[in-house]
Amino acid sequence: MNRPFLPFPARIALLATALLAATLAAQDPQSAPSAAPSPASAPAQSEPAPGPAGQNAGAPRPPREYPAPTNLKVLPKDLTGAQVREIMQGWAGDLGVKCDTCHAVDPKNVGPNGRPRLNYASDEKDEKLMARIMYQMWEVDKKDYVARVAEMDKMDEPAAPLTCGTCHRGHLDPEKYTPPAEHPPQGMENMPGMQH
Repeated sequence: MNRPFLPFPARIALLATALLAATLAAQDPQSAPSAAPSPASAPAQSEPAPGPAGQNAGAPRPPREYPAPTNLKVLPKDLTGAQVREIMQGWAGDLGVKCDTCHAVDPKNVGPNGRPRLNYASDEKDEKLMARIMYQMWEVDKKDYVARVAEMDKMDEPAAPLTCGTCHRGHLDPEKYTPPAEHPPQGMENMPGMQH
């Protein structure tokens, strides 16, 4: 059975609505009727709207439209706004940041909530310029090094894909790695570089 795709914010709203309804149903009404109305006096109930349980009776909300990206310098220029947003969400998650880490605020463009919007095309922030460099490094590593290692790899399982999270692991600046102190293999204690 195919389930309709719901964007993440719609799923959260749907879950919140269901939790609220369950909470309200579990609470005692303040003025409960003393007796249930007889079937003759009960108001007619309409048929439930067709569709998956928990969805509004109206037509499904169309997917959000994102404007065509501008000022793409390292990403492919034929990407749609939705594709760029998906890439950016992945990068933000891998680095543990939000959009305003790389994108400048535009005080002249105020949204309906009264807060300034971000100017995604602006190159004002060094973090955005650095992200472009990191993307180029990732592309070279993926093509020239990871692909060559994968050709030689004789292991049963393929290596995990190279992403920003491979190094950053949810931090804007990758944390320093300190290898754990290990004992050298038996018989190698006196080899240079193996002393502790």
